[in-house]
Order: sequence, then structure tokens, then C-alpha cells
Amino acid sequence: MSRITIPTDEQTLAASKPLLAAVKQQLGVVPNLMKLVGHSPAALEGYLSLSGALSKGTLSAALRERIALAIAQYNGCDYCLSAHTYLGLHVAKLSEADIAAARDHHSTDPKIAAALHFAYRVAAERGRVSDADLTTLRQAGFGEAEIVEIVLVVALNVLTNYVNNVAQTDIDFPKVSAN
Repeated sequence: MSRITIPTDEQTLAASKPLLAAVKQQLGVVPNLMKLVGHSPAALEGYLSLSGALSKGTLSAALRERIALAIAQYNGCDYCLSAHTYLGLHVAKLSEADIAAARDHHSTDPKIAAALHFAYRVAAERGRVSDADLTTLRQAGFGEAEIVEIVLVVALNVLTNYVNNVAQTDIDFPKVSAN
């Protein structure tokens, strides 16, 4: 059971309701994470704004999902592993093998592998990556905008991993475990 309550529709703050309605329109459902973050309309707006902005960036949805899986695995976030496995399969159309590899920050595609390794290094080194890490990413074909976006996708996923790990958010997707 979640350690921070997941508000019902009646308990949801008025300022969060239009934000959650937009989530429902986009996804067809409102995941428990969004409901929980809705305790703070400012936090929900910030999360949704950054997520929406990154969806308009240079990184593909499939790569963003792979990064989310790698970071959720690294942070041991079962909620995010469950959510991003579902989204990876059904929205980004990743294969089960792609998902398993991403969780281990790998891919058979060298460019994707470089991005996942870099994302892992950003998380593991708390942003203090080496010159060699950046060189490897650039040699794989990533430019400055893509590098910045990878860092921000990592940060966005660390944010949700931490919220879910603190809250122990009730999982409302087919359950996947980091262990």
C-alpha cells in the first residue's frame, strides 16, 4: 500500500484536476504516480511540463523509454519499471529483448547502446561523467542538443523514481520488479 495517499477524484485538488484531465486525454488513464504528484499542483505542472517539452525534443520516444527503463532499473523503482515496460511494449513498440537490454543499459544498436551507457553513467556518477564518456557519445553520432536531452531525461526519471520509491506507489501496470 502506498505510503503517500493516492487521492480519489473527489480528494484531488481543484488546481490538479485540469492537469490530470489532460493526462487522461493523452493516455486514456491517469496513472497512480500522476494522482499522487497531484497533491502538489506545482509539482505536477512542473513534471508534466518537462515531460511534454522533452517529447518535442530530438530524442525518439523509443530512446526515451529505453533510458527510463535503464534508470528505473538502476534506482530499483518497480513502479517505473512496470510503467515503462508497458509503455515500451505498447507505445514505443519495443521488443521484450529491447526492454531487457535497456534495463541493463545495453542495445544491439551501437548508437542506442552509447546513449544508454551514457545515461547510466550520468545517474551512477551523479552527472560527473568523464571526457571519455562525452567523446564516446559524440562519436556515436549525438550532438549537443541530444546530449543535453539525455541528461534531462535521466533527471526526469530520477525524479519519478525517487517519488515512487519514497511513496511506494501502488503499481497500476502489469508488475515488473527490479530484482
